[in-house]
Amino acid sequence: MRDLYPVRAGNLASRVFGGEAVVMNPADSTLFNLNETATAIWLAADGKTTLRQIVEREICPAWDIDAETALEDAETFARELAAHSILLISTESAKS
Repeated sequence: MRDLYPVRAGNLASRVFGGEAVVMNPADSTLFNLNETATAIWLAADGKTTLRQIVEREICPAWDIDAETALEDAETFARELAAHSILLISTESAKS
């Protein structure tokens, strides 16, 4: 599997309440409610950190899950949000 670099889309409005995020895409006014695990990924998605690094650093220590299972779930989640233009996914790190 190639490394994926997720980054939050820049045109969104979001707020975190009690560890869970609410994200709005103003292009079509859709709202997304992210659970704590999804919010951890969302907050760490900076375009410079791989999804694998996010999973190993943020998800595995907080939840009792092995890295490979967590990475598979995180990739599914990231691609779903990318399909809604909430996350952007690249195979290359963002420029500093």
